[in-house]
Order: sequence, then structure tokens, then C-alpha cells
Amino acid sequence: MTETTTLPDIVSQDDWQIARDALLAKEKELTRAADAIAAQRRRLPMVRFDAGYEFEGPQGRVSLLDLFEGRRQLIVYHFMLAPGQEAGCPGCSFLVDNIGHLAHLHARDTTLSVVAPAPLPEIERYKERMGWTVPWVSTRDGFNADCGIDGGFGVSVFLRDGDDVFRTYFTTARGGDQLVGTLRYLDLTPLGRQEAWEESSRGTDGPGHWWKRHDEY
Repeated sequence: MTETTTLPDIVSQDDWQIARDALLAKEKELTRAADAIAAQRRRLPMVRFDAGYEFEGPQGRVSLLDLFEGRRQLIVYHFMLAPGQEAGCPGCSFLVDNIGHLAHLHARDTTLSVVAPAPLPEIERYKERMGWTVPWVSTRDGFNADCGIDGGFGVSVFLRDGDDVFRTYFTTARGGDQLVGTLRYLDLTPLGRQEAWEESSRGTDGPGHWWKRHDEY
């Protein structure tokens, strides 16, 4: 808590309930709006994508089609770890820390994989440091560039129809917030993320400036 932090007003239980009910109505509106956007996202047209892009994984060379692991949907997180870097991007690392148990995605016919430009041995060293088990592969054949990734990060979604692969969705920048459970929890609290953009007197950090690799706090 910083010296600039302003705490919420102290009120009676009845007044708190009135304020809470008013906020709940707005939260329900937001939920319905988010549901409508999710429906629009599902209806986005898709574009055919080369299924033969090659990656280097723990079992050797694999194709984009292989990354599906037989499932119909594939979510790819484009991680910022370039060749020769000893550690990955703190923001990307923050996001991967928030990936849940993949069995829940698999139950809905969906696979998730992280890809990075670094060679596989460098990826494996960083994964071991971070204690991650999520699948990772090293990109090959300009895959990141063809997904619109130029040294940054992003999330791509693919659909498989037989051996045909289609790209259905992409997001980057603040779009990645929706994948970070830590931020969802902080958004429930009175101090929030404690970032200056949220509102006055709630903090001084810029968006994401406080994020560190989990072994560096």
C-alpha cells in the first residue's frame, strides 16, 4: 500500500448492501455484454492455415497439425523468449504461471501449446527454472511472423477439420489480460492492481510494470 492510496468510505451494513446491489446490476450487464462478445468471437470467419509448419519439441520435429494432439481446437501462446536469452519475458512468464490444469481444456477437445523462437534446450532450461509442465515447442519456418508476431507476444486459436487447419482468432496487448487469473483476483479487491491507470490514488505503477518472474519477487 502506498502513501497515495485512498481507502473506501466506511458505511453501515445497510448502505454497503445498497451499494453492492447497484454494482451487482452493472456486473450482470458486463457479464451479458461479455457473453455477446464471446458469441461474436465464435462466429468470426476463419482462414485456412498451413498445417505443415514445423516445430522442435521434446519428441523431435512436429507439425502444426501434430500440436493438436488429435483434438479439434488448438490455442497457441506466442512466448517472448528469443535465441540466446537466459530468461523469458516477465509478462509472458506471468501469463504462463496462470495457466491452469490442462485436463479441463482437453475435456472440451482443446489443446494448448506455448511456442517460442529460442532453441529447445534453452526453452527446457527456462521451463525447469520456472517449474512449468505446459507443452512448449521451438518455432520454425516463420510461423510467428506469419501469425503477425514480430518479436512480441500474442495468442492464436486454430481449428482442425480433418487434416485441414484454420486460424480463427488472434489477440495481443491488453487482450492477454483475459488469460491471467491473478489479475481477475486483484480486480475484486479495493486496492485493485495498484496501477496508476485504474483511477487516481490507487497506485503509481504503469500497466504490468510490477510483474516479475515468480522467483524474483
